[in-house]
Amino acid sequence: MREPLSSSSSGHGVESDVRGRFCRSSGDAPRLVMADLDGTLLHDAPTFEQRFLTPRTLDAVRRLRDDGVLFGVSTARPVSTGLPLVDLLHPDVCVYLNGALIDLDPAASDFDLLTSGSLPDDGHVLSVGFPSRRGCEVCRMLLSEIPHLRIGLVMNDVRYTNFDVSIYWKTQAFRYTDFTDVPDGTADKIIIFPQEGQKDALRRLIPSDFAVGISEGVMWMLMHPRANKADSLRTVCSRLAVPESATVAFGDDLIDVAMLRRSGLGVAVANAVPDVIRAADMVCPSNNEDGVARWLEGELVL
Repeated sequence: MREPLSSSSSGHGVESDVRGRFCRSSGDAPRLVMADLDGTLLHDAPTFEQRFLTPRTLDAVRRLRDDGVLFGVSTARPVSTGLPLVDLLHPDVCVYLNGALIDLDPAASDFDLLTSGSLPDDGHVLSVGFPSRRGCEVCRMLLSEIPHLRIGLVMNDVRYTNFDVSIYWKTQAFRYTDFTDVPDGTADKIIIFPQEGQKDALRRLIPSDFAVGISEGVMWMLMHPRANKADSLRTVCSRLAVPESATVAFGDDLIDVAMLRRSGLGVAVANAVPDVIRAADMVCPSNNEDGVARWLEGELVL
């Protein structure tokens, strides 16, 4: 854990004048705020599709941007379920699919562009994926060793799977496959929902050319080693000419840890898993208490 900046003893608030302390600790005032969606900005709900942003969060983000601070979203969600929320937030940048797709100008993008499989000539959309053929090889190998493993390949916002994804997501498009008929292209990630008795074998079988992230303790994601929230933060900062030391990052889950550590100031919501709390410099109230909005209102929004 990095040496924390001052915070309240309850862990649910922070002292004021973050701008001043930020400058003293890093030499840079905050210029970019990156926030996760599920479990961080979004309130919980009975189903994945019902999670929501509150007017308070939307207002805090609007006021932050009006004050000249850039705002970005960094989410494991694909375009189909992330874009409607992005359209409400109007961010300056959006990282989808845990870093496999980076949109540096969301105002110039739409669903068709982001899921076409082709990158725009102006370079404002970046893909960090792997050949779908390689992904299918891995899926077939894992199934040969772990029969009945729920597994799929995500590409261009279609899930090619051996199971019905509606048990997890009600609105996401999928196609049944045995991983011999998936189109050629650049895949974003392999998704796996292992049962408890399958996890040890799965860990031993992950190929060296893939990195593993686990979302909400349930979904394993096998991805290009540079497709993650920390590397995407580095890419975003480079393209926007923002020092990494001038960033604030918010998160709640294991896949957020490296992003919080890489940022100038890492803030965990109070509902975050213990590893995120330990990695953070500060803790704000929980997602269901509009914690990010309350932190922004108290620390960065004029």
